[in-house]
Amino acid sequence: MELIIITAITLFVIFYTKMVDFDELFDGEGKLGKLLKEKDYEFYAMAKYGGDADINFLFNRRIKNTGFTLLLAVIFLIFNFTVINLIVGTLLVGVVYKSDYSNLKSYYKKNLQQIDQLLPYYLKSIEILAQHYTIPVAISKSINTAPEVFKSGLRKMIARIDEGDSSIDPYMDFAKEFPVRDSMRMMRLLYRLSIGAQENKQEQLLTFSKSVSSLQNKSREKMYAGRLKKMENKTLVMLVVTGGGTMIVIVVAMMMMLFG
Repeated sequence: MELIIITAITLFVIFYTKMVDFDELFDGEGKLGKLLKEKDYEFYAMAKYGGDADINFLFNRRIKNTGFTLLLAVIFLIFNFTVINLIVGTLLVGVVYKSDYSNLKSYYKKNLQQIDQLLPYYLKSIEILAQHYTIPVAISKSINTAPEVFKSGLRKMIARIDEGDSSIDPYMDFAKEFPVRDSMRMMRLLYRLSIGAQENKQEQLLTFSKSVSSLQNKSREKMYAGRLKKMENKTLVMLVVTGGGTMIVIVVAMMMMLFG
């Protein structure tokens, strides 16, 4: 009991005097926050909540929930410390911390087909705008109508280009931030188109257009394959249920004949 009182007083003093700024310490943009946060956490969060999602708010809420669970586990261990309880408490804290990330990742996997389809159709709009504008201007003009999940990444990319970064890095960083299918390859093509000579623009646009069309075809094929698989699964379930029901009726009828 003495230990609990001392711990409580110490924590109160730390919080009250703000000796340690916990919000800054665990902030998603802080050093410790970046160390704790998974590399693809932001992508999964934006895939679920949209490009304007407040990543820091989501991550801080995750940290606070984990901290609360840790506090409860410590209090429980003080009163009833055993090795098994220590292991269970540690696992519980880990599960609470990882559950938010796992839920986001699970959402992405469930909606992977839909999210993957967003890139080729967005690139098609870039292709149309590129007929009249340079690639950076075309991207800038496309942001308002771009899929929500890509908007924040596009704004970052354009900001870096406007600041004078003429390398491939802004394009590749966008692809890394949004690792949907073929994003790396398509961003390379987009960069090459942005630095190409003006007299070869139509030829380069034609090459880019073929790549976009190929990507759209792949998306459609995957979509149709997914629908076909769902239909096959439903048909299989229907056959199993029908067959099982028939067998039950036959067995019941035979039992009635034998013992009726």
